[in-house]
Amino acid sequence: MSASVRGGVSGPVISPVTPPVRHRHRPDIEGLRAVAALLIAVYHIWFGTVSGGVDVFLLLTGFLITGSLVRAIERDGRIAFGAFWAKLVKRLFPAGAVVLGAVLAMTYLFFPRSQWMSVIESVRAAALYYGNWHLALDSVDYMAENSAAGPVQHFWSLAVQGQFYLLWPLLITAAGLVAAWAGLRTRSTVLVALGAVFAASFGYSLWITSTEPVWAYFDTGARLWELALGGVLALVIHRVNLPSFVRRPAGWLGLIALILCGFVIGDSLPYPGYASLWPTLAALLVIVAGAGEEENDRFSVGRLLGTRPLTWMGGHAYTLFLWHWPILIVHLELNETDRPTLAGGLLVLGLSFVAALATSWLIDGGVTRATRRLRGPGWSLAAGVIFIVPVLVAGALWNHSIERDRLLRLELSSNPLAYPGAAVHLTPGMAEGLPDLPIHPDTTTVVKDTIAQTRDCNALVADTEVITCEFGDPDSDYTIVLAGSSHARHWFQALRAITERHDWRLVTMTKNACQFASGEQTYRGAPYTQCSEWNEEAMRELTALSPDAVFTLASLTGRSAGEHVPEGFVERWRELDRMGIDVIAVRDTPRFGFRLPECVDRGDSSDCTAPQSESMAETPPFKDLTNVPHNTRFLDMTDYLCQDGVCQGVIGNQLVFYDSNHFSYAFSRSLAVVLEPPLLDAVGRAVPTGEPTLFEAALALQEGEHS
Repeated sequence: MSASVRGGVSGPVISPVTPPVRHRHRPDIEGLRAVAALLIAVYHIWFGTVSGGVDVFLLLTGFLITGSLVRAIERDGRIAFGAFWAKLVKRLFPAGAVVLGAVLAMTYLFFPRSQWMSVIESVRAAALYYGNWHLALDSVDYMAENSAAGPVQHFWSLAVQGQFYLLWPLLITAAGLVAAWAGLRTRSTVLVALGAVFAASFGYSLWITSTEPVWAYFDTGARLWELALGGVLALVIHRVNLPSFVRRPAGWLGLIALILCGFVIGDSLPYPGYASLWPTLAALLVIVAGAGEEENDRFSVGRLLGTRPLTWMGGHAYTLFLWHWPILIVHLELNETDRPTLAGGLLVLGLSFVAALATSWLIDGGVTRATRRLRGPGWSLAAGVIFIVPVLVAGALWNHSIERDRLLRLELSSNPLAYPGAAVHLTPGMAEGLPDLPIHPDTTTVVKDTIAQTRDCNALVADTEVITCEFGDPDSDYTIVLAGSSHARHWFQALRAITERHDWRLVTMTKNACQFASGEQTYRGAPYTQCSEWNEEAMRELTALSPDAVFTLASLTGRSAGEHVPEGFVERWRELDRMGIDVIAVRDTPRFGFRLPECVDRGDSSDCTAPQSESMAETPPFKDLTNVPHNTRFLDMTDYLCQDGVCQGVIGNQLVFYDSNHFSYAFSRSLAVVLEPPLLDAVGRAVPTGEPTLFEAALALQEGEHS
């Protein structure tokens, strides 16, 4: 075998053993693309649920690309890798880059600062076709899961397709080589290979959807079976010729089932998994029904899908898909709503069509025409890449500007008199005399910076193993363990400052959404078995470690359930009592009904408040407990978060929460000053003589400033 270099990088030459199968143009396929794009837009705009349209696109991509690649081998004995990939880059990159560039501009004009960094990172991931993995990694981070939907979130499916475009020519070429070596038919060998991919991917999809449904939604491996199914269909469709009395109802059944997919499935079933069979098989029925169909069959679904309006719309399906989501997100942002009205949705849809047509005109009427004489893979590749590079450069420059501003705020925040945070309450009247300075941390980076503080020391939702990290003096005669969920975790910076000041040893054991408690817990309405296993492991770790005290939550706040003390908390405290370990239980913190960074970005930070009664009890619920073991001491820091029944979003020039209910790393650090006295009292530790405590140092600094 030899390798051809004509037309760019090519696969090895494979001598065809069978003539190529004749390919018939299918206008109904273009109409099906239009239906899929419309379903995606309509369900996203008005219902916010799964539509099945993305599954159709994946099936069609597998169907069309597999057929094209196999015909290339049957016709030429090879796949011209360079020409294939360059053609895709020229077709996909320019329109995608136009939308991504527009998203950057719209983000700067219309979005709060707190979303800038997230959008920049998402645009970069979308431009480089790893957006699905970017979203998947975010989805498993409980501390970031409440982030607002980004304007390029829909690019995840294009990333899956982009990864497919890289893999598929290699897979089909490998199958062709096997066929040539074994003297088999190329089409049959490819069919076996695709069948194996389908089986492996579908099995994996069922497993990962049942264990990690959010991750599974973006996972290429969980979606590859849909592309493989399309490929299998492309290899056998020429043999399908159903009688009209079967073909007609099958086609209409498929189309109706596809349209109803969003209503039937919605968000009620884990996706993709079994649920994704609905739209995939519905589209398969439509395609099969159109095979061998007579052109004059007026009663077939193919006749409808092949009409000029739908085929014309199908030609613009890609750009419509690209535009509908960012325009929807901007509309929701400007109107401060979660779902548009009927009129608002029609406006979004109309603007999406206009933008899609304008982009198609710009690309096809401008770029394609201008580069028509520039033939060859190199020119095609350049024509596509030249659009993406400015987007990446613009994002990088903007990111640099944000980082420079973050460092400036960090430098300003080093002055504890200008940025006292919770310590502002130590001196009467200090809050009124604070200088007017930018809020710290910077809302553009607060999420990333806060999560980074403890990311490597925290167990994710799917984890059962306890991750321990140690801070402070490893040889200290006093060890305290921070244990529990993210609401225990966000006290880390405060505890770390205190333990380092007093030469203690701090050990962290935290897990997302998992309370340090006995008994079964739930997560998103399902049994949280990983939490139970983690708790058992944590108790074994504590037995081996034998610390002096455990710092954990004393209650749970909630905007719907209210504040309460779960029975599992008390039972866990009793277990620690029997082990001779003290418990320092801190009251849970308030929860806002909105994300504080966005509120701060939109206007006066003094308006970013919430009634304490919305998520907290009037008095701490643990005060009414009668079965508290003797080892347990309670701390209530609510007075430093809420005054006169109103909880503040900005205290002492510092952003309190990086979302709606988790401390920013800076504010947590500021709490060390006010947490230190009651903590020392609770643990009964003597204060070293000679040096002031954190509390004493902060108080002396403030009094000196005001004297």
